[in-house]
Amino acid sequence: MMGLHTAGHRRGVVAAPHAAACEAGRSILAEGGNALEAMVAMAATIAAVYPHMTHIGGDGFWLIRDPRGRVRAIEACGSAGAQAAPEIYRDHEAIPPRGPLAALTVPGAVGGWIVALEAAHALGGRLPRDVLLAPAVRAAKEGYVVTRSQARLTAEKLTELADLPGFAEAFLVAPASGGAAAEKAKAKGRAAPQPGTRLRQEALAATLDHLAHAGLEDFYRGDVGYEMSADLARIGSPVTRPDLERYQAVLRDPLAVAIAPGTLYNTPPPTQGLASLVILALFDRLDVSEADSFDHVHGIVEATKRAFGIRDRFITDFDHLAHPPERFLDPAFLDREVARIDRRRAAPWPAPDGDGDTVWMGAADASGLVVSYIQSLYWEFGSGCVLPRTGVVMQNRGASFSLLPGALNRLAPGRKPFHTLNPALAVLRDGRIIAYGTMGGDGQPQTQAAVFTRHVHFRQPLAAALDAPRWLLGRTWGSKVTSLRLEPRFPDRLVDRLLAAGHDIDVLGEPYSDTMGHAGAVVLHPDGSLEGAHDPRADGGAAGL
Repeated sequence: MMGLHTAGHRRGVVAAPHAAACEAGRSILAEGGNALEAMVAMAATIAAVYPHMTHIGGDGFWLIRDPRGRVRAIEACGSAGAQAAPEIYRDHEAIPPRGPLAALTVPGAVGGWIVALEAAHALGGRLPRDVLLAPAVRAAKEGYVVTRSQARLTAEKLTELADLPGFAEAFLVAPASGGAAAEKAKAKGRAAPQPGTRLRQEALAATLDHLAHAGLEDFYRGDVGYEMSADLARIGSPVTRPDLERYQAVLRDPLAVAIAPGTLYNTPPPTQGLASLVILALFDRLDVSEADSFDHVHGIVEATKRAFGIRDRFITDFDHLAHPPERFLDPAFLDREVARIDRRRAAPWPAPDGDGDTVWMGAADASGLVVSYIQSLYWEFGSGCVLPRTGVVMQNRGASFSLLPGALNRLAPGRKPFHTLNPALAVLRDGRIIAYGTMGGDGQPQTQAAVFTRHVHFRQPLAAALDAPRWLLGRTWGSKVTSLRLEPRFPDRLVDRLLAAGHDIDVLGEPYSDTMGHAGAVVLHPDGSLEGAHDPRADGGAAGL
């Protein structure tokens, strides 16, 4: 039985932002699969039922803690295509966020599944691919119910998505009568679906079914890769067949930092995992004693400013780093950074950009295997391009490249873009192991910090830590707002104190806002019991055995 929170399990637990993905993971655990196998099933299923947030044309990042205690990261992000040179954007001030020229990086997510299943098999996983992918194939073929968030985001972005290659056929419906927007859509023959509409992704179902039998490598070096490259060439994407054929996901050592409660792990560049670790390491040094106090919120916000300053000066493709990221996690460096935080006043805020549509999912099993995974298209529906022969929605992660000469993340063929994605994991001194994360662009490190500090530092129950009101500093989800946004459930006295400290406050109208991300966590307790929870702001939950 799935709910927002579940505990006391002995065989396994999963958490996901969509109920179908959660059920897919639970069913794999019930079949005897391990947490990695469950996660692959969830990753495929969520593409079939939550296509505005993630798809197999996107990227993914993994943190895996094996039963022996070793933590490894999988970097499953694609590089810019061989034809993605700055010259092809000479008529643009920046890389277009939509359309074929936005679909300029190789999809890496399936490559991550390949590496994850190799690890799963090394740990005794034996379930065949057709079993793992069956829930996704069924959901894509038989149809899924459009969620509130998919309906809302499709309607909001209809003007920029409707005419893109393959989008209308995949994700729009015959319009209902009434209203100027409906009449405009009717002229084009398609409209955004309403919540509860049933849609099918039949081409995706066929692709997943083929991969189940031919092998996941076929996505890059077989028939699926051939069909994808033909469609990419037809629409004018810079990604070519050789780009697909060369792609491999990479195993890396994670970044780690020790704080009072235990050791925190996150993914190395090109992700912003470093920023997430710096925020929590700085906050730990502030020695705050009360949850949701001025010191709590102000402390994390000011730590975020310091961490984002480091991120924006340093994080780029792992192979092009100017300095090892570990230098920014050195205790002496962190001590100097925390000394620069004013405990009473807000520092100036430069407000970097950061959009994102993403899913975080977690899984753990009785063996001690714990998985934190994040998979994304970048913006809602990514580039908006749907490849008709395979049903693959192509990401627009490459839109984060810069066209400016000398920029830290300047576009170049074969280079990997900066990623807001970062799954988190913690091994605590009390024996708990927690995998946690969220979607939400620049909000990811901030929501991670809010949930982690409430649950670990201030001992709030996991469900309460996820439910509690949240904040977000800076731009995300395409908004031009640069203020400190708060959900309205914070007490007025806290809002007044933040204003008095110099924070530019914007109190949102929704008590549970999608702007704050969809967070979740799974916990392996020292007695072997398992707990999971997911965000009331999303459409999923947690389930276990």
